[in-house]
Amino acid sequence: MSASGGFWPGEAPAAEEEKEQASGPEVAEPRGWPEPHEQAAESEPEEPQPEEAAATVAEPAATPEPEAEAEVVEEEPEVAPTGHLPGELDIPDGVAVLEGSPSGADRTVGVVVSRFNGEISDRLLESALEALASAGVADERITVMPVPGAFELPIGAMALAKTRRYSCVIALGCVVRGETAHFDYVAGEAASGLQLAGLETGVPVAFGVLTVDTAEQAEARVDKGADAARAALEMADLFSQVRRQAKA
Repeated sequence: MSASGGFWPGEAPAAEEEKEQASGPEVAEPRGWPEPHEQAAESEPEEPQPEEAAATVAEPAATPEPEAEAEVVEEEPEVAPTGHLPGELDIPDGVAVLEGSPSGADRTVGVVVSRFNGEISDRLLESALEALASAGVADERITVMPVPGAFELPIGAMALAKTRRYSCVIALGCVVRGETAHFDYVAGEAASGLQLAGLETGVPVAFGVLTVDTAEQAEARVDKGADAARAALEMADLFSQVRRQAKA
């Protein structure tokens, strides 16, 4: 470098030139460009005011209520009425028929009745006596023999039948189911014992014993005493016909 402050011949002002080249010419920014602080302010969204925020909150869509399913009404099956089915026997012509009649003419009847469940037994007896009177059985031809309970009915019926004084025997009583197996034994033995009394003696023994689950069922069946009385008279008349036929 010369004393005048210039450069030696052959030396280029490299540092200055490189600095100028690196920085490049100054470019003037067009007017209207936002300043850095203005750009930051514009990039940040404005917070909505409470009224505006409430307006911008989307209301949840209303959930449609499920349609009520149509109730399917199932038809209950028809239940056959309890009791005996109606109908008569159709016996062909030309066949010999022996059929008894519930007639009380010249009949003597023995009635054995249980004192247990006395209210029901008493009404069964009343029903049977009314049926015997309607059939023509005189009061003096009826003998009533009370026994302690339904279990004693068979031996009572056997005793009456063995005298051969009675055309038929009617057994009346009531057994109501309880909490133990007592019902099954009493009801079963009463039925089988009364049948045995008739089989061994040849005297018709009618089964007029109610075997029910409740007292209400017994109340509804007190007319079974009349049914037993008519059955006994019918069988007595039938046996008379069989004996007459055997002697002919």
